[in-house]
Amino acid sequence: MAFRWKSSKGMAIPFTKLPSYGSIVDESYQSPPAARHQSHRSLYHSTTYYSPFTYHATPRLSLSSVSNRWVNNRLSTISQPVFDNEKDESPYSIDLLQDLDDPDFDTSYPSDWMKPNIRGWGNTLSLLFLLLSLLGVFLILPLALAISKEANDRRAAQEKNNGYNSTSPPTTTIPTTPGGRSIIDPDTPAQERTRTSYYGEEWKLVFSDEFNNDGRTFYPGDDPFWEAVDLHYWLTEDLEWYSPDMVTTEGGSLKITMANMPTHNLNYRSGMLQSWNKICFTGGLLEVNVSLPGPPDVSGFWPGVWTLGNLARAGHGASTDGVWPYSYDSCDTGVTPNQSFTTKSFIPGQRINRCMCGSPSIDNPYPGKGRGAPEMDILEAAGADDKFGHGTSGSVSQSAQFAPFDYHWLANRSEITISNKKSKTIGNNGKTIPNTFQGNEYQQAVSCLTQVDTSMYDGQAYQTYAFEYVPSNTAGKQAYVRWLVNGQETWRMYDEAVGPNNKSQVWQRLISVEPMSIILNFGMSTAFGPVDLSSLIFPSYMYVDYIRLYQSPDRISVDCDPEDYPTAEYIKNHYNAYMNPNLTTWEQAGYSFPTYSLNSSC
Repeated sequence: MAFRWKSSKGMAIPFTKLPSYGSIVDESYQSPPAARHQSHRSLYHSTTYYSPFTYHATPRLSLSSVSNRWVNNRLSTISQPVFDNEKDESPYSIDLLQDLDDPDFDTSYPSDWMKPNIRGWGNTLSLLFLLLSLLGVFLILPLALAISKEANDRRAAQEKNNGYNSTSPPTTTIPTTPGGRSIIDPDTPAQERTRTSYYGEEWKLVFSDEFNNDGRTFYPGDDPFWEAVDLHYWLTEDLEWYSPDMVTTEGGSLKITMANMPTHNLNYRSGMLQSWNKICFTGGLLEVNVSLPGPPDVSGFWPGVWTLGNLARAGHGASTDGVWPYSYDSCDTGVTPNQSFTTKSFIPGQRINRCMCGSPSIDNPYPGKGRGAPEMDILEAAGADDKFGHGTSGSVSQSAQFAPFDYHWLANRSEITISNKKSKTIGNNGKTIPNTFQGNEYQQAVSCLTQVDTSMYDGQAYQTYAFEYVPSNTAGKQAYVRWLVNGQETWRMYDEAVGPNNKSQVWQRLISVEPMSIILNFGMSTAFGPVDLSSLIFPSYMYVDYIRLYQSPDRISVDCDPEDYPTAEYIKNHYNAYMNPNLTTWEQAGYSFPTYSLNSSC
């Protein structure tokens, strides 16, 4: 029960019940005769003032004789000792004495002590929430991450066991509908299941997706071959956030939307679709049928269809550090940081190189072989390209990126052929010209531009874009890459175009021998060109009618982990770099570049 006392300033302040010494007086206590009562009050006031701030201290009681008091007009003995005024400190306050003298004073414990106390319950619930949060962070979260990693490991093992590199690719074991989905889309017309290569060979269809079923989604786990990412592509300072909800299928096409939709502190939102670690290919002809986002006479949009070695994952900077865009299998200056300054280079050195001293099982997925993640682009589109004399139409760049670099990024032009030299040779498209961008401190680009028919935008009309290549070191074959629009060659390069270079002290760069994953995205960045936000239309759409891959019957490989260029175990041993898009370097992911020696003196 709570008492109250009056301070010297007349303020009412809570006063807690005194420590119990038994009952202060019998419950039948009533006021004694007046003289006795007055004597008691004057007796109390003659003592020293008892501070309310020390009310909790136990009074010091003398061993005086038991006192008597009047109860019901009868002299009675108090059942507990009382203080001696001359020797003891008073255990009573003024208010307590007044209350005890009040015949209506109730000394029983309050009956409402079990009523809900809102503040008390609030404090209890807050404490419970804090405990549950700590439990989640230190127990549930690590357990969930471990379960997720185990699930991803199982999925990787399933994909590897599919045997995609067989001559009869099986149905995937990760179905989106009962029975799974074939690696070759049954909707691909029979007459489109072969292509004729540059050397006149008949190559057959080994993978296709016609995107004919509307309403498909590409969140992680939704599709056996594709996954839409959820990240900011900070590597090229993009203005948009990539989100899976911006990628779907509609009207028989893949549809990627770019919208003015603030997301994660960025003003725009779009989509990127990847086949990383799901389906890859080595060599062949990759063809897409696309309607570009427009309008074609406005600069800013940056749609792309491109490929990347599976040892790097697009958008995950830690995974690309030291492997993009290396395509190199020599032990010399080309593997060193900054290329030993033989030319202008800011790249960190080839992480998985031929000269490595580290443990083959951890540091190098295939001992004695230089590895990397080269890039080859079917198309990167730009609007209002003035390189063709006016800015009323757009263009596509078709390119290959390499490291290490030629001196001043100058490829051997004698090994490069431009085939589309006149406008309207390929439909209503313009001619093809060399790209003035040949590289920078981070990449060497061998690239050409083709002016695009202005009707091939915004879903009004589609046309095909493709590249075809034979990897370096293919037995009995000249290695090359050639690019096509509407089935006709725009330009071609042989691997001698990036052969040995004495000035930069590098040896042969390779036409990709790595398993390549496929990326389709709709971006926007001033790193690619001017962005005219006042004239661009939002939302805008990139449409892909189909994607098809053809390969030579005796060189079929649609595996991300082929026997001679494995990636699965290496990815598993460095999982953090491939799962966290916010990590920017290999070291930040918790790993270090392995040691190596140019003279075999590890």
